[in-house]
This record gives sequence, structure tokens and C-alpha cells, in this order.
Amino acid sequence: MHPKKLAFVIFALTILQATSAAAQQEFKAGISDPVNTVLAWWMGEAGGFYGAQGLKVSILNMEGGSRGAAALRDGSLDVMHVGLSSVIRINRAGGDLRLIGSLSNVVRFTFFSAPGVKTGTELKDGVIGVSTAGSESDTTVNLALERFGLKRSDVTFKDLGGGPARLAAVKAGEVKATMLNEPFNTFAREQGVNVLVDLAAEQTPWLFSGITVRKSSLANARERENLKRFLKATIEGNYLALTNAARAKAVLTKELHNTTPRIIDIAYDDFVKQSPLNIEPSQKGAENILAQFPGGSTRMEDYIDTSLLDEIKREGFIAELERKYNR
Repeated sequence: MHPKKLAFVIFALTILQATSAAAQQEFKAGISDPVNTVLAWWMGEAGGFYGAQGLKVSILNMEGGSRGAAALRDGSLDVMHVGLSSVIRINRAGGDLRLIGSLSNVVRFTFFSAPGVKTGTELKDGVIGVSTAGSESDTTVNLALERFGLKRSDVTFKDLGGGPARLAAVKAGEVKATMLNEPFNTFAREQGVNVLVDLAAEQTPWLFSGITVRKSSLANARERENLKRFLKATIEGNYLALTNAARAKAVLTKELHNTTPRIIDIAYDDFVKQSPLNIEPSQKGAENILAQFPGGSTRMEDYIDTSLLDEIKREGFIAELERKYNR
């Protein structure tokens, strides 16, 4: 090609790319921790699905579900990766969040204890480490305490942030116990941390990792359209993750730091077993969480809105993915 023509082509492509990037909507998505339940989002990013939907997505670590939910409520995020417990807590305090999709419909935690704490009864009058108050790492402690004949009033809770901080605290004996999910679950086991209760193995229905937004965003035409696009790209990211193990594991290796191939295999296998293909929330999971919050509204519509998922399915997008990925 003539040098002048080549220069023109390069210039035109540069302008086209710049125009395309400018046309994309900035979109902030918060996570509570870099864990395997985020894989659908990471795959949506790696597969270029968010860009194809006209979104420029930034995935931000908020180091705690409740902290991220508060940032969402205050307008700092467009969407938050957080379970239903945080939604209920914030809404009953005057907020107006809605869970619009689910990346996990079962409890994914194992309850680990500090050195010298071998039985649940030894937790009495002790400190339990959680990410943030009202998060799933907090609410699911209720399930463990019940096994030992204890109540929340028998222990105190300490906000520690993400999995690395909680693992370090329980190993050092700074707290008597804490909940951990993958990959920190496997890190803890490999380091000899004692297991008190493996809730993950019991597959208890629970809206553990939701896609949560402000109700006002669902009522705003532009924001609602962006959320719909985000959900479409997320669902396709989920399909890609579930059908291409090699690529999914490569993305997990990039996003989950200080891991080994064995830990990546465990994290991916856990993801495959637990992830709802079309990110639909579990009603039973919602009921189980609401049972932990007596005294307020128990109407599902005060916390969950599946209207965007319903639209996406009705418009044939799910059927297209099923054909594309042979599901």
C-alpha cells in the first residue's frame, strides 16, 4: 500500500476507535472482594461483551458488601455485586435498592476458627470477624451460631474488610472465627486453619451474590437501558465462563492474585457448580435471608426486581445465547 494511503487508513482507524470509545457509557461496578462469584463480570470484560453493549465498565473493589451497597445508595456506583442481606438492611433504614440478578443462589462460606478454638461453644463472648456489618459474611454467621446453641448476643462482631484481612485476623487469633469463600477458603485449608462449619457444602439456598442497583435507576429510561445492556453482557460472560474452562481459568489466574493452578481449579469447579446460568434469583434463597431479618417488610418486591431479566428473556436474547454456546 502507498505510504500516504497507509497513513490515511491508520488515521481513519484511530479516529474510529476514539469515536467508539467516546460513545461508550462510563459504568461503575463495585465488588466486595476479588472472589470467584465475580467471574461472569470478568469474563464479560475479557470477552468484550460490555464494550459491544456500548459500556465502558470499571470494576472497583469496595472491600465489603455493605460498604459497597452504601456507595451504591449514595450514587458512587451504578451497580454493586452484593447479597440480599445488605439490600434488606439498607432499605429498612430508608434506602431504596433492588437486586436485579444473582450470581450465586447458595451460601458459599466456610466458617473458620482461630488457633485453639476447636468447638463452636468456645465462641461465646468472643469476636467474630466480618467484612462489614450486614453483609453476607455477617448474616450467615447466624446459621453457624444456631448449630452451637448460640445467639448473636453471645458474641461481638468486628468489621475487617475483605477475605485477605479476615484470613490474617483469624490465623493471628485477633478474632475467634470468620467466614471465608473461594479462593480464601482453600487458602485457609492449605494453611491448616480449623473448620468449624462448612456451610458451602450444605448448598443452603441464599441470595449470596446479587447484582444490585438503585430503584431510581430502573425508573430512569437511560439508566435502565444501560443496566439492561450490563445484564446482557454479564449473562454472556457467564455462558462463556461455563463453556470455556481454559479461558475462564486464565481470567481467574489474572484476577485472583497469589494463587496456584490447584486453587484456580478449585475456584473454577466451585463456580461451575454454584452459578445460575441465566443469573435468575432464587425465591427460596430470598426467603431464607428474610427470615434472618424479622420485624420489617417481607414483600419480595421491596428488595428484588426481575423486570429487566424478564425483558431480556422475552426479547429472545437467552435463546440466542443457548444456540451460540450450545447450552
